[in-house]
Amino acid sequence: MDRTVSVAGDPHIGVFTRVFEDIAVIPIDAPEELEHQYREAFDLDIVRTTIQGSPIIGSLLAGNSNGFVVSGLATQAEADRLSEYRELFFLEHGMNAAGNVILACDKFAAVHPDMDKKVQKEIGEFLKVPIVPLTLGDVKVVGMAAVATNSGVVVNPRSSLHEISTLEKVCELPVGKGSINMGNAMVGTGLVANTKGYLAGVETSGYELGRIEDIFGFEE
Repeated sequence: MDRTVSVAGDPHIGVFTRVFEDIAVIPIDAPEELEHQYREAFDLDIVRTTIQGSPIIGSLLAGNSNGFVVSGLATQAEADRLSEYRELFFLEHGMNAAGNVILACDKFAAVHPDMDKKVQKEIGEFLKVPIVPLTLGDVKVVGMAAVATNSGVVVNPRSSLHEISTLEKVCELPVGKGSINMGNAMVGTGLVANTKGYLAGVETSGYELGRIEDIFGFEE
């Protein structure tokens, strides 16, 4: 199957969508073709919604199998929709673009290094994972600088050995450098994945897809 897709022509699928082990959350007005592609790639349920009235779901939602962390500016109707699938933790102040500032799976969570320490601790307890403040390639919005599944982590290709070592100590997963959409280092903007599959932005090259498959363990 074709592993590259777009959201109405935009290759930044990680900004607009978020994939978990059992569901994918996509914009309420996403094309039917996109829903079909996500069902085929991941074999999961599709949840259509907005967050803050916006289609940039991937930037505003993070989490794992234990819960969702979502912008505190989500409407009651949006919160009700998401709470059908998980308990919710709201980022209420300032740094509320949860998908940008949190990188999470069922093994660990990394957060923007300037996030309030108390909030970091609360997120770790809520998601039931160890938590680490981190940059990747000196980028603080770790949720867009990397993509994590329960099988591996693809990180910004400019990540330093120290950053990768810090991540490896907490996640205990394979960590590798990759890019999307013909050299874009912000892999979280154009890649979504879980342990069953992945999709990348439509401009992602064959070499970049190979790196992603290797890191996530999809290569036979």
